[in-house]
Amino acid sequence: MNAPVPARPEPNSPRSARPPGLDSKWTASFIKWMSKVNVVLYRRTGGRLGSKWRVGSAFPRGLPVCLLTTTGRKSGEPRISPLLFLADGDRIILVASQGGLPKHPMWYLNLRANPQVTVQVKSRVRPMTAQVADPDERARLWPRLVDMYADFDNYQAWTDRTIPVVVCTPR
Repeated sequence: MNAPVPARPEPNSPRSARPPGLDSKWTASFIKWMSKVNVVLYRRTGGRLGSKWRVGSAFPRGLPVCLLTTTGRKSGEPRISPLLFLADGDRIILVASQGGLPKHPMWYLNLRANPQVTVQVKSRVRPMTAQVADPDERARLWPRLVDMYADFDNYQAWTDRTIPVVVCTPR
């Protein structure tokens, strides 16, 4: 039995107001370059810098950031993405939100092609296998993810796609 997708905020509520320019090339470019800077800082300092996200509903306390390494589905090269995560025992839970943009992020497409990934949390790097949560598991995890970072609900309201939840388990 498939669980329903969590309810989206009402279209005219302040929470669901889609920011102007969300789909612009500038937004995607900004996300890409800020991610590159974050990866460099995170790797050089073992996560002392770049391991907390303090934007939107995460301000001021901050939320944990990991580095996900996937294999480029076309290039075969390693691709590193800084992502918010939820620790769930020995599993790492990720959200392919891309800030509510209409397309899935590249890292998500890469792990769909090759689910063997590595996840770095601070200085600890672990080989893991990524799997997209089925609708029932997504329905169970989504409220926990929104409790962690309320903006995930906004992102879901800003896009027509169902934002995937990815579960990484140790290899």
